Amino acid sequence: MRTSLLFLFGLVFGTQLFAQRFAIVDTELILTKVPEYKQAQNQLDQLATRWQGEVEALQSEVNALQKAYNAEKVLLTEEMQQERLNAIKDKEQEVKELQRKYFGPAGDVFKKRQELIRPIQDQIYNAVQEVARRRKLDVVFDKSSDLITLYSNDKVDISEEVLEKLGYK
Repeated sequence: MRTSLLFLFGLVFGTQLFAQRFAIVDTELILTKVPEYKQAQNQLDQLATRWQGEVEALQSEVNALQKAYNAEKVLLTEEMQQERLNAIKDKEQEVKELQRKYFGPAGDVFKKRQELIRPIQDQIYNAVQEVARRRKLDVVFDKSSDLITLYSNDKVDISEEVLEKLGYK
């Protein structure tokens, strides 16, 4: 009995010696306090709005062609109908290509986001690393990511410290 108790005592306190030190950071909070991020986001929103307007204008052309075709279909020869349908199909393909160019996985919006926001994210990442090293932390979780945090003590939240390191408060 005494050996079992001693073993249990050693197991409980021994694992605490090897426990990892962790902290939580809220990158969404940090990003809302970084003016450069807001400027970059506004610039991205403006570009996306402009590009979406171009796509919608092209889609309006497709709709106009389709409407004209439907109105004149009975008056057109079989060959003329096919030509109009091909023109509509080509214009629809043009719309899809423009959407992919601007909004696709490797589109202009993605590239511009990388260009504008990546440097800000890198600054935050470097600041988190420096704070974590200084505080001798083993793990830092991002509260704003998909990590499910059921409870967090404010003592382990280093967001304000990271903001100070970045020069914001």
